[in-house]
Amino acid sequence: MHISIPSILVSLWVKCLLNWVMVVSQKKGNVCRGFMGVFGVSLALVDTVLTLSLTALHFQADGVLLGVRLTRHHVCLLSQLAGQIYGVLQWPVVVLGFLDCYVTLSGQGTSTTTTTTTARLQRVAPVPASTLLWCSALIYLFLLSDFYPALGEEHPYQLHRCWVFRSSQVLHVGTVIVLAVACVLAYSHKEHSRTVRHFKPRLPSPGEPLTERDRGALSRRDVVQQALTTLLDTWTWFLVGLAALLLLLPVGIPGYLSLNVPWLCFLNSVLTAVVLSASCPASRLARGLAAFPLDSFCDWRLGCATGTNGT
Repeated sequence: MHISIPSILVSLWVKCLLNWVMVVSQKKGNVCRGFMGVFGVSLALVDTVLTLSLTALHFQADGVLLGVRLTRHHVCLLSQLAGQIYGVLQWPVVVLGFLDCYVTLSGQGTSTTTTTTTARLQRVAPVPASTLLWCSALIYLFLLSDFYPALGEEHPYQLHRCWVFRSSQVLHVGTVIVLAVACVLAYSHKEHSRTVRHFKPRLPSPGEPLTERDRGALSRRDVVQQALTTLLDTWTWFLVGLAALLLLLPVGIPGYLSLNVPWLCFLNSVLTAVVLSASCPASRLARGLAAFPLDSFCDWRLGCATGTNGT
């Protein structure tokens, strides 16, 4: 699809502003603790450099850098390269973000030595993982992919529109996320039905604590419901805005906008909800071990609903 160069620049500046707003608004100390936080900061920096470079090329086209004459064709080229790189990064970011969520949650409630080791790894690993991810995307794009820039034959000084590739990876990732949440709901309902069929939980007397057996029978579905409620309470407006954006842009999302910090924060919350729903037993929730410190936007210190009313 063809987009005017001023529109590309304006959308990139808005994207940079949103990126840094999301980075700054995160809780102090959480920004660079997990993979999504570190990668989000690196993405904000890359977008800032890209935006400044494209703006300079647009207003001062005809300069020379390292013996290369810079023109507005380079604005289109860099926009297409950024779109392709962001598209390549979508799925690896989801996979690494899921692993980071799983390791963080599984490391809670274990021995002190294991917890300390896991915490040290999580403080160190995100930086090299993010660097390796960017380098791998560049290597794939330039050496392994069949990407070919579409610059057209228009004279650089008469060039006012760029051909920009659309990104379908966001829709693919969103579809898989919806399916994953649906699978978690189905699994939780199946386990709840099986537990109720084989064991009818005993309602405790007022003030009587729940046993591990009672809590396990009653709370699995509550964990899923609370996780999804927490997710939707925080991100409903983001989902509404994303749906509206897709309706306003029927041709698709430009590739250079497909990866941004708000999207990464949303993915982090979704992956956390999935991991909590699938692998966190109610007994750990009751002991307060499910607090997830790497998400600054959702409070994942879920309470065990059965501990209050027994239903």
